Amino acid sequence: MRTAYSVETVRNAERELMARLPEGALMQRAAAGLAAACAEVLVRVAGRVYGSRVVLLVGSGDNGGDALYAGARLARRGAGVTALLLAPERAHAGGLAALRRAGGRVADGGAASGRAGESIARADLVLDGIVGIGGKGGLRESAVPLADAAARSRAAVVAVDLPSGVDADTGQVRGDVVRADLTVTFGTHKPGLLIDPAREYAGAVRLVDIGLPLPAEAAELEALQHADVARLLPVPAAESDKYRRGVVGIAAGSARYPGAAVLAVAGALRGGAGAVRYVGPAGDAVIARFPETLVSDRGPERAGRVQAWVVGPGAGDDAATVAEVLAAQVPVLIDADGLRLADADAVRARTAPTLMTPHAGEAAALLGVAREEVEGARLASVRELAARYGATVLLKGSTTLVASAKGGPVRVNATGTSWLATAGSGDVLSGLAGSLLAAGLSAVDAGSAGAYLHGLAGRFATEGAPAGAHDVAAAIPRAWRDVREARDVRED
Repeated sequence: MRTAYSVETVRNAERELMARLPEGALMQRAAAGLAAACAEVLVRVAGRVYGSRVVLLVGSGDNGGDALYAGARLARRGAGVTALLLAPERAHAGGLAALRRAGGRVADGGAASGRAGESIARADLVLDGIVGIGGKGGLRESAVPLADAAARSRAAVVAVDLPSGVDADTGQVRGDVVRADLTVTFGTHKPGLLIDPAREYAGAVRLVDIGLPLPAEAAELEALQHADVARLLPVPAAESDKYRRGVVGIAAGSARYPGAAVLAVAGALRGGAGAVRYVGPAGDAVIARFPETLVSDRGPERAGRVQAWVVGPGAGDDAATVAEVLAAQVPVLIDADGLRLADADAVRARTAPTLMTPHAGEAAALLGVAREEVEGARLASVRELAARYGATVLLKGSTTLVASAKGGPVRVNATGTSWLATAGSGDVLSGLAGSLLAAGLSAVDAGSAGAYLHGLAGRFATEGAPAGAHDVAAAIPRAWRDVREARDVRED
């Protein structure tokens, strides 16, 4: 499992570790890992380190020091290294001395912006050490020309710890930022490296272990990997029957949107529960596509025993069914129209687990803000929704987040593809996650594992080309096997 920690927690861990190490040792650890990563990039883009051209964009903080020490290591390997200083009087003295001893050049990146741009244009690699993890509010005006020159150049751009200008704690972008091809981060991931919109600017991310003593309980984010998901997936025992495996109820669809019911059932049938009950006006369409579904026209209360409900996909204006499902004393997943129709007080009053699965537009409506506000502050938005409704919230989007009303680390999904932005994809996810709820997973785990499998299935279904939501549902078994097989390989 990948974890991400706040700036404050990282700073405290750095201070604790530096108190036990010789002066400067921690920065040298970071610089060594950074230089090694840069050398690999140079071999890939220039064919060698010796004779390559490297430009350092150096601010006044420790990130600038990391860049200077890494530049010195590259210069000792024969690279031509030029440091452009944005604040020459405040540049890291030890790093500057090391670079000069190694034969590197130093220039004023602010006063000589024309020449600075020429240096960047000729570079094979640009190392962004302008702003550290404490930076807020985008780049200062003096740094913008250098960031623009790097973006226009043919050079590979490597960010030190995180791209300058993004918010490390929130993933927000409030101004001009550096766009990196690779970010080399130290000690732990920072939330901004895992959450859009900042994630978009980080490129590939490499973690360099520098030995930070980080308490697991203080993590801000968790990103499940194959092995983590494999441990969560339900596997029937020898004595299992369909009821022991769990029965999920699907209250979805309408005369106008019967396909939503079909797609939600498709996801549910592949989600690990033993049976799927369907309630709603699209029974004929559901049974025609999936004859194994238990179809009822008697409403949720009289449909028969279920261990969890999914309500809302394509439901139109059927508020009565939504209210009936919310009154059930089993876990409930609320999606799509159900989010609009659900009474907020009824959601908060529930004692059984509740999982809400809005996209950014639906989340904005629930919070009473503009969609752009949710998309720009995804972490704050998902936490606010979870707290306001007393529910677990899965916020869908370019980075899907899962937050519990009880607090703790927010889960960020590591799979997916932009091709999943297609009609009906969310209905499939609802059925899948609801089935995992019925199989006994907690709301956080059902949402996290469901999003992971759904994202992986999306990759398999599309493979770089358009695909429909039904293709995603059909690829869920392949995603499930892929996750399970990775665990089996590790155990062997």
